[in-house]
Amino acid sequence: MADYAANPAKTGARGKADDVEIIQQERKRWLLFGLPFTFTKYTLTNRKLLINEGLLTSKENEILLYRVLDITLQRTLLQKIFSLGTVIIESQDRFQPHLVVKNIKNAQMFKDNLSDAVEDEKMRLHMRRGEIIGDDHGPYAPDAYDRNDAFPDAVDDSFRDGFDEGPSQ
Repeated sequence: MADYAANPAKTGARGKADDVEIIQQERKRWLLFGLPFTFTKYTLTNRKLLINEGLLTSKENEILLYRVLDITLQRTLLQKIFSLGTVIIESQDRFQPHLVVKNIKNAQMFKDNLSDAVEDEKMRLHMRRGEIIGDDHGPYAPDAYDRNDAFPDAVDDSFRDGFDEGPSQ
C-alpha cells in the first residue's frame, strides 16, 4: 500500500504494475508573482489527469483522458505578466465535467501535452468521437424509434422498405 501512495501513477486500481507514465506535473499558483503557495497539484499521465488538493484534508480527483471533449487555454493580462495561464477542460466526467486548471506556470505546454495525450489514449482504445457522445446530446441523439431498439443508432428507423416487416396494410 505504501508503494501505491508514494507513486500513484505507476500502479493500477488493483495494485498491478501499469504502463502509465507521468507526462507533466504542475502546481496551482497565486496570481500575484506566480508563487506556488497553494496545495493543489495537477499530474498528467498518459491515461488520466490527477488533481490533488488540500493540506490537512486532501482530496484526489481523476479524469480519464478518453473522456476529455474540449481543451481551452485562457490567459488574462496579469497571467501574461507573471507567465501563468488557465486551461479549461470539458469532459464527460460525471463529478467534474468542467475542470479549470487555474494559474499554472507552463500552461501552453500543459495544454499541448494534454491534447496529445488525449488523442493518443483515444487511438489506443480505438475510439471515435461518436462513441463518446452522451445519450441525448450531439448529432446522433436517439430518435423515438431508437428508444425501443436493443442497439440504438443514428439511422432513421422511420424508413420502411417493405422487407423488414410483414405486408403493409
